[in-house]
This record gives sequence, structure tokens and C-alpha cells, in this order.
Amino acid sequence: MLREILKNTFGRKKAISFPEGFTGSPEDAAKISALQEKIDRIFRRSLRIRQVDAGSCNACEWECTALTNPVYDIQRFGIDFVASPRHADVLLITGPVSRQMELALRKTYTATPEPRLVVACGDCSIDGGVYKGSYAVANGVANIIPVNFLIPGCPPSPIRIIEGLLAMLNKVS
Repeated sequence: MLREILKNTFGRKKAISFPEGFTGSPEDAAKISALQEKIDRIFRRSLRIRQVDAGSCNACEWECTALTNPVYDIQRFGIDFVASPRHADVLLITGPVSRQMELALRKTYTATPEPRLVVACGDCSIDGGVYKGSYAVANGVANIIPVNFLIPGCPPSPIRIIEGLLAMLNKVS
């Protein structure tokens, strides 16, 4: 074990590389700091997101979970995921909305306080994606509840989700 510790301490391991499309230019840093100011101005506090899986394959959930890892770390901007729709400002919905999730999605929408924003994240939530036309799905969130913003992709990368949230904030403000 001591040998492994020394090997890890003095060895030259490669660092985890940033994902493709992730740049660290000064312009991006300015956008990121503007994001926090925009969130403070619009919501007067942190932005709270309730992520709802409405019958997806979990690829979009993995990408949403990646938003909280050290590479993207959206919590440093004041964006956080919450467990209850009663504490949420935004509903981030993934999946084509299976028939079994229709009522639960409507109840979640009703439980979210006004003003609420709904974001359809991923191709399945926009129009049904690969499940489109199946008897078991509603072919997208917009067929069940009103949707304010769309984030396309199958699945959308964490960078694309951040860009979608930024576009949503720009449109709201």
C-alpha cells in the first residue's frame, strides 16, 4: 500500500481533461459572473430547479447530475436542485412523459409556486424523441403542461444545458 501511495504522490498521472466545448476564456468568465448577477436580479436569491424524470432512459438525468460535479459545479453560481416542487422556481423535465407519469407531472406543475418556468430538456421531452408515436407516451411535455423553454439534444451535454438555462434567464430578464 505504501508503494501505491508513493507512486500516486510522485508519479505523473494525467489530469482529467475538460470536456469538448468547455473553454476558459475571459469572455466566458464574464458570462459566468453575469449569470450569478442575473439570477440575483430576477429571483432575488438562488435559482432552484426541480428535475422531473417523466419516463426517460436516464441519459438526460446523467447529464443533469454532471452539472453538480467539480468540472461544471453550477452550485457556485447559485443554481441548485431541490427535492420538492414547492421550493422550485424551474421545472426541468426529461423524458417523453409516459402515461403513468402524466398525473404526477400535472400535480408537480400545480405544486410549483408562481411564477414558474418549465424547461423541456432533451429530444424526448420536446417531441417524444425515439419513443414518438408509441401508445405508452404523450409525445412530449408540451402535450401535458405548458413549456417555456426547450433544450434539444439526445442527451444534451451539461454545457448545452447551461447554455439553455442562460438563454432562459436572458429571455426572462
